Order: sequence, then C-alpha cells, then structure tokens
Amino acid sequence: MDSKPHEAWARLTDTSPEAARILNEGYRRMTPTQKLRRVESLNRTLVRLAASRIRAQYGDVPEEEMRLRLASLRLGRETMIRMFGWDPVEKGW
Repeated sequence: MDSKPHEAWARLTDTSPEAARILNEGYRRMTPTQKLRRVESLNRTLVRLAASRIRAQYGDVPEEEMRLRLASLRLGRETMIRMFGWDPVEKGW
C-alpha cells in the first residue's frame, strides 16, 4: 500500500479534511495517559451499547448471562465453548 494511513482514513470518512487535521493535532498533543483514558472511555461506551442491544434482544437477562454474552462478542465461539461451556451460536450472541 503506497498511501499514508491518514490518506487512507480520509477516503473512509465523511469528516472534512480540516476537521480531521484539527482532530489529529489534538491527538498528537495528548499525553499517553490521556490517550489511554480516551480508549478506556470508548471501550466502556461500546460495552454499554452492546449491553443495551443484548437487553433489547433478550430482555432483562441475569448478570452472569450478560457477562457471558458480552464476553462472546470479544472472545469468539471456540474460546467461549472451551473456557465457559457457552456456545453463542446455540444461546445467541
């Protein structure tokens, strides 16, 4: 691939080049700790969104089932079966 990562990203977004430039400058100024906190925050948001989808699809599931369903989204079927005896294909993702 001969294009730079930011050039490839620019083709995959609806963000204007100026907004992307400002965003990238902001990320460059962030400390490693700030970047890790941002990633943690985004991960928490993704877990909340996934949990909301699970509740919408399966109702108010017990906490253990919620943990298994969330884990299956990250770990995959084979790992879930081997480690937890939980088959997401059978039980639902």
